[in-house]
Amino acid sequence: MKQKKKRGYSIIYLLLIIFCLVIILPLVIVFSSSLRHVANQSSPLLLFSELSLESYRKAFQNMNYPLAFLNSLMTTTGSVAVVVIIASMAAYPIARIKTKLARFLYFFFIAGLVVPSQMAIIPIAQMFGRLHIPNTRFTPMIMFITCSLPFSVFLFTGFMKSVPIEVEEAAFLDGAGLPTRFFKIVFPLLKPAVTSVIITQGLWIWNDYFYPMVFISKRALYSLPVCMVQFLGDKENPAQWNVLFAACVLCALPLVLMFMILQKQFVNGIAAGAVKG
Repeated sequence: MKQKKKRGYSIIYLLLIIFCLVIILPLVIVFSSSLRHVANQSSPLLLFSELSLESYRKAFQNMNYPLAFLNSLMTTTGSVAVVVIIASMAAYPIARIKTKLARFLYFFFIAGLVVPSQMAIIPIAQMFGRLHIPNTRFTPMIMFITCSLPFSVFLFTGFMKSVPIEVEEAAFLDGAGLPTRFFKIVFPLLKPAVTSVIITQGLWIWNDYFYPMVFISKRALYSLPVCMVQFLGDKENPAQWNVLFAACVLCALPLVLMFMILQKQFVNGIAAGAVKG
């Protein structure tokens, strides 16, 4: 019986190793190809056959990396901050008030998870034009905030229900008003939910290129993913794959560094979101 269990575990471990290799191999190929000279078009399966930073230099210059990084940072930070504030404040009455209206509002936000925003992108773009909303780096933030609210409200509502209402009642008896009770008592207890929202929505907003590509027309306002896509080329200007792979690494590098620094908070936030969300 024990031998069968060991054999079963060995098969599971072998399958997991194969799965990890399948996931990691493309990343290794991308990193290896990014370390080649621009003109080196040999097989990408020849891993680390050359160590050159020429592709990174060209990608860094063509992307205008500092400006693109600043655009991505401003868009992501601003969008996530607004989402955390609005979603937490919207989830508070939904979780605390036991009425049909609160339940309707809860399902109203949840319905936003079902409808993909890409379906309405044309009328939304037309509406932005009629409202004379300028195409700046902040224009995609409207879409990012709107699309992030349904999931964020859902997550905050689940956490809010786990916060004991007796804590608020004690503060109310001490004379604390509604804003004080929310921002000084309830909101600090929502730290796992805030972390989960920052992780899930921040990663999506940072990596998204669709909305910046649609709503931004000036190259100086492009985010990192949009700048990276410009290296794909066309029939007249074929893609320089080594430079494109170097651009991919440069786009992912800030997220990798942030994960290495905040690894514990990331893992705790995702685990808490899985348990309570």
